[in-house]
Amino acid sequence: MSAIDKLDAEALYRELLRGVRGLLKPDGLLVGIWSGGAWLAERLHQDLGLAGEAGVISSALHRDDFSQRGLSAGADHTKLPFEIQGRHIVLVDDVLYTGRTIRAAVNELYDFGRPASVTLAVLVDRGGRELPICAACAPGTIELPAGQRLSLARDDVGKFSFEIR
Repeated sequence: MSAIDKLDAEALYRELLRGVRGLLKPDGLLVGIWSGGAWLAERLHQDLGLAGEAGVISSALHRDDFSQRGLSAGADHTKLPFEIQGRHIVLVDDVLYTGRTIRAAVNELYDFGRPASVTLAVLVDRGGRELPICAACAPGTIELPAGQRLSLARDDVGKFSFEIR
């Protein structure tokens, strides 16, 4: 059995939903990091019965490896249909690894205002942190070699699964 076979994305999502329900303040907002985090935030928003829509943030323009990666497909995907200033944000992503994507997303978020707080919720923490970033909710953990990449996939009906590349 491989490491990915142990990860049931739908079961982890149900745990994430419970965790985010406990983290979300009454005036809180969900913001998902493009793309897997945005899918999660969208579904969480719906399952929690929140008004309006979840926000989406791209980390592309604030990445510290921009010169190597270039402008990614998600660079123009930031969509925050609400005021950030003074709000409690739950930032959602699929996989937490080095912390660099989270740092870049928080920098992008602050370009739109200063939130009262930012709390991180992820589906899977794979360790390997290079920055002092920790999720308040991370239902799954996995160890993978540095050369492998774990990412969330979503089928046509919205069911989640994982891919290793």
